[in-house]
Amino acid sequence: ADFLSNFLQHPTQKMDYGSFNRLLGREVDQEFWGTRTQHIVGVAGCLALTDHTSQALFQKVFKKELCFAKSPAAFVAHTFLFIFSGVTLYVAGDAALNPNHKDEDRVATFKSETYNSYVGSNTAWFEPYVPVAVARVAGPVAGASWAGSALLPATLAYTTVKGVGWNDWGYSGLNDLERKINGLEK
Repeated sequence: ADFLSNFLQHPTQKMDYGSFNRLLGREVDQEFWGTRTQHIVGVAGCLALTDHTSQALFQKVFKKELCFAKSPAAFVAHTFLFIFSGVTLYVAGDAALNPNHKDEDRVATFKSETYNSYVGSNTAWFEPYVPVAVARVAGPVAGASWAGSALLPATLAYTTVKGVGWNDWGYSGLNDLERKINGLEK
């Protein structure tokens, strides 16, 4: 979903996938850190952890499965909380471990990125409604399918969270290599 969101956010731009750039015939600046691959792997892992943790806690506390149809308000709250906490976990790891950040800037980076996470996460409220809309437009089988109930909602949520939280649209939000391979000045 994160990979696919890049096509919505940057439909005509070439992206920096680090070491995978070689497979695309593109220059490699950084193998992993500061690339779209770092984001794809890191955010997906953190979101999986926080999503499953949130659902498990809901089930343990309320003795029922977290389900949008049965508990819409709780599910929308879960959506915001797991996305915000997952992305914040990712930015904490990035701030602490990414060698491209200066030691003296790590705390400021974490604070700034946490704010971006909060702003962007507030745009993902619609995610649980996407399968319902897909079912209405394309039928219940489409809404219940993996593409309609998981891939499309997550792709759209990634798009708005990154786009709004980090102003990552079009030529905005590109790293130095992406600016270079797209013919833009640094």
